[in-house]
Amino acid sequence: MKENFPNIFSTVDLSLVKKDENAIYFSGNSLGLQPKTVKPYLEEELDKWAKMGVFGHQTGKLPWITADEKVAGFMTDIVGANEKEIVLMNALTVNLHLLLLSFFKPTPTRYKILLEAKAFPSDHYAVESQLQLHGLDIEKSMRIIKPREGEEIWRTEDILEVIEKEGDSIAVVLFSGVHFYTGQLFNIPAITKAGQAKGCFVGFDLAHAVGNVELHLHDWGVDFACWCSYKYLNAGAGGIGGAFVHEKHIHTIKPQLVGWFGHELSTRFKMDNKLQLIPGATGFRISNPPILLMCSLYASLEIFKKATMKALRRKSILLTGYLEYMIKHYYGKDKGGTKKPVVNIITPSCIEDRGCQLTLTFSCPIDYIFQELEKRGVVCDKRDPDGLRVAPVPFYNSFHDVYKFINHLTSAVDAVERKCGSVV
Repeated sequence: MKENFPNIFSTVDLSLVKKDENAIYFSGNSLGLQPKTVKPYLEEELDKWAKMGVFGHQTGKLPWITADEKVAGFMTDIVGANEKEIVLMNALTVNLHLLLLSFFKPTPTRYKILLEAKAFPSDHYAVESQLQLHGLDIEKSMRIIKPREGEEIWRTEDILEVIEKEGDSIAVVLFSGVHFYTGQLFNIPAITKAGQAKGCFVGFDLAHAVGNVELHLHDWGVDFACWCSYKYLNAGAGGIGGAFVHEKHIHTIKPQLVGWFGHELSTRFKMDNKLQLIPGATGFRISNPPILLMCSLYASLEIFKKATMKALRRKSILLTGYLEYMIKHYYGKDKGGTKKPVVNIITPSCIEDRGCQLTLTFSCPIDYIFQELEKRGVVCDKRDPDGLRVAPVPFYNSFHDVYKFINHLTSAVDAVERKCGSVV
């Protein structure tokens, strides 16, 4: 491991990592690992560009002009949608803005956007700016729902109650699929049904859900959704984003900002400036697909196709369940009488309410715990205020990784105890 990361020694202490030992990578919820075929696929397109120039638009495994549509075909089973409902373009927040421009049409009586408290900052900022764009008062129009006092997790009944009571004034319900901090998987079908029953459009940011949990966006009737591809989809930092628009809106919801690549391919090159908009999600596409980003995602989605989301989710439930069991066994609250530190799991214990991530809090200083884990070659991340996010990804993590993590966690906690004294 040390040989692979010679430049990080100035910022990360890896003094306790054995020379021939691999890292334990539990940070796929932040950035997925690189599929082995990414490099040759990138080299193939670079070689095509070097040798064929403009002819690369129409030749090869991924013709540049239609590459995004081919790759989008691999997304159908992952998000539970048909091809006409999926488009790969831009980045997540750009897509969220484009979708809100079409779905958020405030009126004097229906003008609010409902979202969870402590949504990912980019979602929060996007909603704020959309409200400002329409000249609305943010405090009155941005309806934020918090968990109950003293709780970390949102209760579905509380979300549904707010929708039922205030739904007549809500234009859009916008939630995360999986909350980035707590790891809570929201009840997407229940929220969708409740919101639509009150006349709201319902959309989801699926950044932490896509490739992590099984999704059935079409069957659930979700109006719109968007996601990134660099977490569980393993497409690399800044990977291409994706969006979903339900086919029921194919004739009623149109993009508010259009571009050349939203025009039908059959007449696109007539150049007559008479827009023939592609029906469905692809009509939201503005520009040509970035082929190098498509290559990375394509490499990963080929593996998803072989593995299947159903099998990956089945392994994920067992993998995260094993991690949860081990943490509770050694560091649960019932161990407090033994003067051991307590590790609390704030992520829901019910498998239907979470993906692969567990968020941990500690009765000892989390900064020290994080540093000690880094020394031992454990890659996870710390999020304010006091959460350690640990994500065993079924794509590439093993039960042995979980076993080794628990051993390293024990060693790290012991080291912090020695440093800080009693932590109970």
